[in-house]
Amino acid sequence: MAKKAPRRTAERITTVSLDLFNRYGEPNVSTTLIASELGISPGNLYYHFPAKDQLVSHLFDTYKTEILSLLEASQDVKDVEDAWFFLHSLFELIWTHRFLYRDLNDLLSKNRHLETHFKHILEVKTASLHHLLQALARQGHIRNEPDTFSTLSASMAVVVTYWLSYEYVRNPRHAMEPESAGDALARGARHVLLLLAPYLEDASQRAHLMQLTQAYAADET
Repeated sequence: MAKKAPRRTAERITTVSLDLFNRYGEPNVSTTLIASELGISPGNLYYHFPAKDQLVSHLFDTYKTEILSLLEASQDVKDVEDAWFFLHSLFELIWTHRFLYRDLNDLLSKNRHLETHFKHILEVKTASLHHLLQALARQGHIRNEPDTFSTLSASMAVVVTYWLSYEYVRNPRHAMEPESAGDALARGARHVLLLLAPYLEDASQRAHLMQLTQAYAADET
């Protein structure tokens, strides 16, 4: 039993830290606050994570494993609805670890581990979106224009990566709150999906795309 206690404490630390980072932003959460929230001593926290950067890196590694697994599914997309589900799942995972995107530039500037590995995630994300376009082209749903797929997939990756930053600028007080998740995720998926609209050749898929996106349309003014 004694051997399991450290693991339970470490899991509690990561769970509470993720919640605090998501709510307040990583720069605004100290190790003292984390320890206080957990009801443990700072020394106990430092035993598991000697520095806050190590805690951030641990949370990032968990996210990296999950997102790389999800991105593999892009090649299984068969139609617009599959693309919608894939994108929504991607935004949901990003939302779960939203502190990484909310404070992305700051985190990259001070955490060497993230600086090195976040770039890899961006590269894989862009490649998976390229695979999504190729999959739709193979099914005859979008025009097969390989020369434009690289640019289009990069544009889609930019929107996915910085969407939460955009939402935060639009509504700093509420954009990162749990009650805002549904609308924020739907708007993000909608905008990425609409980038496909000019390339759709299948009339039924175009109509379905409009139906999907209109159902989630919201006033963004």
